[in-house]
Amino acid sequence: MNIIVCIKQVPASSNVKIDPITGVLIRDGSNVKMNPFDLFALEAAFFINEKRKSHIHTITMGPPSAKSVLQESLYMGADLSTLVTDRKFAGADVLATAYTLSQLIEHIGQYDMVICGKQTTDGDTAQVGPEIAENLGIAHVPYVKEIIEVKEKSVILRSAYDNYDEIVEVKYPVLITIEKDAYIPRLPSFRKKKQVRDSQIKIATFKDLKDQDENNYGLKGSPTQVVEMFSPDKKLQSVVLDGDADKLAEDIVSLLKDNQFI
Repeated sequence: MNIIVCIKQVPASSNVKIDPITGVLIRDGSNVKMNPFDLFALEAAFFINEKRKSHIHTITMGPPSAKSVLQESLYMGADLSTLVTDRKFAGADVLATAYTLSQLIEHIGQYDMVICGKQTTDGDTAQVGPEIAENLGIAHVPYVKEIIEVKEKSVILRSAYDNYDEIVEVKYPVLITIEKDAYIPRLPSFRKKKQVRDSQIKIATFKDLKDQDENNYGLKGSPTQVVEMFSPDKKLQSVVLDGDADKLAEDIVSLLKDNQFI
């Protein structure tokens, strides 16, 4: 069974730099980590491998420094990694990112399952996984919290929605997004680190992808543009209210309205 796991390098703290012209995060390779939700996706792939022998291929889009998260995935047990990188991909929104990753997956070729984390901590849109599936023309199942059974031609999954769980059986190929804490991530292995070779990380660029229309990638292929991005004001302001229950209720409502919470 061939599994592709999408992972991403994200800021390790809220102290990030913003490009004043494009309004996107500056990803320079410092103070970064693997997206926490992707750790659960990786562990889901390892769980499947224990049930049905699989080849696990991790992929990411980003600058050359993003190789570090691919190396981490190899230390955890992935078999192969690919970084798709090119200046033409810079400034991509979720739509252009999903399209680039789907083009990379088509370039890689044979796969039975694509696994993504539910969302990323730097964007929180939870859109890239489903959009990859739409681009590939395959089924997708979001919010998976349990892989019940891995069959030869299909998989049975439990998805968690707001008010109910849903159990579905879906044929391969399929894309799934994994919920937080669905599978507890393992630590990178020092033994694996010694075994990993540079040849296990492949590099793909724009010229390797089937679609050579630059208008479908990066800022050119992004219908949404960031108007403004800034760090939130972390100052704490306290207000003390006095009075009986009715006056307190009235003052609280007024305070919430003044601060545009309601």
